[in-house]
Amino acid sequence: MSETPRPTKSCTKFPKSHCVTSFFAQMASSDPVESMKPYKLKQTLTGHKRAISSVKFSGDGELLATSSADKTARVWSTFDGEILEEFQGHDQGISDLAFSSDPRYLATASDDENVQIWDVAAGSLVKTLTGHTNYVFCVNYDPQSNMIVSGSFDETVRIWDVKTGKCLKVLPAHSDPVTAVNFNRDGSLIVSSSYDGLCRI
Repeated sequence: MSETPRPTKSCTKFPKSHCVTSFFAQMASSDPVESMKPYKLKQTLTGHKRAISSVKFSGDGELLATSSADKTARVWSTFDGEILEEFQGHDQGISDLAFSSDPRYLATASDDENVQIWDVAAGSLVKTLTGHTNYVFCVNYDPQSNMIVSGSFDETVRIWDVKTGKCLKVLPAHSDPVTAVNFNRDGSLIVSSSYDGLCRI
């Protein structure tokens, strides 16, 4: 494997400082001019003990998930900013996360080389997906939430069956670490990007 510097998103490079994440609310209006007015601060969320690596809204917009170098993922209410769940199970910092379309489940990608699937309502670990041989840097569900795609510092993209937790396919997609992965709208295509300067579909 080629020697490449760890991306700046890296959990291991984050400072050990207390971190804050914020989200914003736009003025609701059907008027295009009104809708272009500046966003206003709605909530400031605190709780993570180290830098935050990723933030994702659920599909219905009612939940916000955050991941951190403190090895935890948290789910917050977007209504009042209350923390609803804290997920602890990874041995290293978490680089990325993704909600299922429900959003019943949350997938987390970690420097411990694993992807974990969590039941958001129950607050419990459902499955651990093992197979990557280096940091797992990015993760996403397909639109039907039947599959998960993950990208890693091992330069591969892996496709997982959510129900069984088995790896369906390993794509030797890049010659450097994979930095982002995603499905298209109907789940028929996967795109990945990498430190090698390429996007592959």
